[in-house]
Amino acid sequence: MAGVPEAKQVIKIGTHNGVFHCDEVLACYLLKKLPQYKDATIVRTRDQAVLDTCDIVVDVGGHYDPLTHRYDHHQREFNETMNSLSPTYPWKIKLSSAGLIYYHFGRTILSKLIGKPEDAELVECAYKQIYEYFIQEIDGIDNGVPMFDGEPYYRITTSLSSRVGNLNTPWNAKELNQEENFQKAFIMVGKEFEDRVSSTARIWWPARSLVLQAVQNRFNVHPSGEIVEFPDGTACPWKEHLFHIEGQQKLEPTIKFVLFADSNNSWRVQAVPVAAGSYICRVFLLKEWQGLRDDLLSAAAGIDGCIFVHGTGFIGGNKTRDGAFKMAVKCLEQRDSES
Repeated sequence: MAGVPEAKQVIKIGTHNGVFHCDEVLACYLLKKLPQYKDATIVRTRDQAVLDTCDIVVDVGGHYDPLTHRYDHHQREFNETMNSLSPTYPWKIKLSSAGLIYYHFGRTILSKLIGKPEDAELVECAYKQIYEYFIQEIDGIDNGVPMFDGEPYYRITTSLSSRVGNLNTPWNAKELNQEENFQKAFIMVGKEFEDRVSSTARIWWPARSLVLQAVQNRFNVHPSGEIVEFPDGTACPWKEHLFHIEGQQKLEPTIKFVLFADSNNSWRVQAVPVAAGSYICRVFLLKEWQGLRDDLLSAAAGIDGCIFVHGTGFIGGNKTRDGAFKMAVKCLEQRDSES
């Protein structure tokens, strides 16, 4: 009839009903950040006839096909990882629905949240950082991939995946409120994701230039090139940036110690780990210093102003920059004398 507007087509995101998990909750949230799905309705069902009417389906349906927008990972033949889809990426954890949506749409989402073009260096670095330290964990947990071989000494029960799981309706509840609970999980997961994106762009990324300056100035700090000092002693998130810069520039020798000031105007000397997240360092602070403090430490080290060395030897403190520097140098000298 003339003058009657056509009904607006409802865009539908399909996922399964029943117990929900972090991966499909996050997948749905990520999709809703895209212009084409921002007004979409989330349809939770296992009815294949209903799923077939959805514009995009995640975590259910038994198919992975980007051309038809089907993103399930439960089928027997599915073994995709970030590395298998893009061999330049190192991550080999099997993808969940969250990882699949992030792989295909993550750059676009980050570009909009950060306010930079998709091909900006910040967006690409954030894409990798957020996968490694946020999405990958969700992929691994949902697919039952252990973090390591053997039994852990303790279990982490407060992860994002655990907290999403806890929002499901209890088995002995008298009323089922799964849709309401799904929305609570949706809001919680979305906030944590956006907080991580924001901190990556505002806090983590700006530190890169400081680490780069420190690396470029390393031979002015010590002739070995194995000690770096951050500009003005600024403490900042440095590990991932340092490893990335070392890899880019193929640094040899690698950095062994970093120097920076702390909030009490004293100085820290920190040993560089063999990898981000590792407790094994390339060169530890000397074993005979570990666990000592103040005068006892200064006497053992033969260096004035020592404050502490951690019991594992990964970090120590001194009242002055010169004292912290001497602690690093002494560790390098002893390593060289033993080699």
